[in-house]
Amino acid sequence: MREIDSSHITEKIASFVQKVNYSLPDDILSCLISAKDDETNKRAKEVLSILIENSRIAEEKQIPICQDTGLCLFFVEVGEDIRSKGLYPAINSGVRKGYIEGYLRMSMVGSPLMRKNTEDNTPAIIHTEITPGDSLKIQLLIRGGGSENMSLLKMLRPTEKEEAITDIILAHIKEKAAFACPPLFIGIGLGGDSAKALLLSKKAVIRGLLRNQNERIARLEESLLEKINNLGIGPAGLGGKTTALAVNIEEYPTHIGLLPLALTLSCCATRYGEIEV
Repeated sequence: MREIDSSHITEKIASFVQKVNYSLPDDILSCLISAKDDETNKRAKEVLSILIENSRIAEEKQIPICQDTGLCLFFVEVGEDIRSKGLYPAINSGVRKGYIEGYLRMSMVGSPLMRKNTEDNTPAIIHTEITPGDSLKIQLLIRGGGSENMSLLKMLRPTEKEEAITDIILAHIKEKAAFACPPLFIGIGLGGDSAKALLLSKKAVIRGLLRNQNERIARLEESLLEKINNLGIGPAGLGGKTTALAVNIEEYPTHIGLLPLALTLSCCATRYGEIEV
């Protein structure tokens, strides 16, 4: 049995939340660069150049990529051969320490109705999964308010086909994409129940540029990306052929009477990372 001191987790999380806020993931940055090179719309190319330069400055000066330093959403895989007292408090202590010491904007309010800021960006949202072995893997997705507000959950009839699902997704993107700071990294969840579908859509984002191993789903991802970019919304909603950088789909078994569909629109400052403790 491997034991991990909670203070060690706190220190790792404190530096982790700062790094994720300061450094755009390599795959997102490479997508932006490729999109700029491929873009034919002059204004879109200029916007993409600004986003790339913004990323460079943030990395160099160790300052936030975006002023909305977001909500911390953690996916934690806990090995069954690990013992650690107070995992959740340790993670929240790390968020508190990292945001205060990094002078990151505090965005969490304690009550959705009373709206009083907690002044340390906690509590984080933490999802855990028990896995074999003695490793502790922690993934973090920073969610800004603007793009999170453009999320979608629809409970579809189980008889709906891919064509109908595609139409629903395209209609939502057409209406909401410009408000979510495109170009977007789009996560789609299919299956489970309503809560599982939303969770899958966020896990789809942190999968990065890896294609789904299911060939049918991979083809749907590619088809959706092409159709979304043909909408002409473009970077910052100002036109162009780069509305989305990627479309990732995650699926899960579901009830015979259900077909949940969830979308997470992740903005041009899509921020995620992974560490092992």
